[in-house]
Amino acid sequence: MNGGPSGFNNAPVTKSFVIACALFTVFFGIQGRSFKLGLSYQDIFRKLSIWKLIVSVFAFSSTPELMFGLYLLYYFRVFERQIGSNKYTVFILFSIMVSLLFEVMALAILKDPTANLLTSGPYGLIFASFVPFYFDIPVSTWFRIFGVHFSNKSFVYLAGLQLLLSSWKRSLFPGICGILAGSLYHLNVLCIRRAKFPEFITSFLSRFSWSSMGNLPTAPARNLAGNVPSFTTRQVEVEVF
Repeated sequence: MNGGPSGFNNAPVTKSFVIACALFTVFFGIQGRSFKLGLSYQDIFRKLSIWKLIVSVFAFSSTPELMFGLYLLYYFRVFERQIGSNKYTVFILFSIMVSLLFEVMALAILKDPTANLLTSGPYGLIFASFVPFYFDIPVSTWFRIFGVHFSNKSFVYLAGLQLLLSSWKRSLFPGICGILAGSLYHLNVLCIRRAKFPEFITSFLSRFSWSSMGNLPTAPARNLAGNVPSFTTRQVEVEVF
């Protein structure tokens, strides 16, 4: 499924986030520490390893998770193009912070000092993005393979399902926390969808994106902000076999 024009045009924040995730994952993977980045009750409440909260947002624990995760992050750049880099940065921070809060609450409730319960990676942002993907991105194509109906959105859902179940319970909990965070954003809790950063902050983020494309104008706010979709929908049905 195509998320619009190829590349990171008008999506400098997404580009920065994708590069950061790739670098963190490779760095800790080379050191053989990828599987040690997941959150546990002992890390947060006994050792107070707060650094893990930050690192776990970026670094995936395995190569398959990295591949599916980066694919989904790359596809969801469509939301940055629709609402602009400023509001998309707010969406990223809100999704990450709220999902982390839910994860810490889950660790506090389960209180298992021996288990590494939560896998690392930007699961909060990825699965929060599935909420506007479900509500705001229309289906444009239907097709059948061996009698089974699929839409052009099906493969994104399948990639998300693969990532959600990649580490079973360790990835299932962060994924659910991300969906809850995305639902709160969709419900406009605390009027979060109106929040914006000062212009000097977004200007700094654009320069920090390793690309001159950060200076290009971003697309006006659309679906994620609850406005009229920015594109028309063509319903096409294709039958294979």
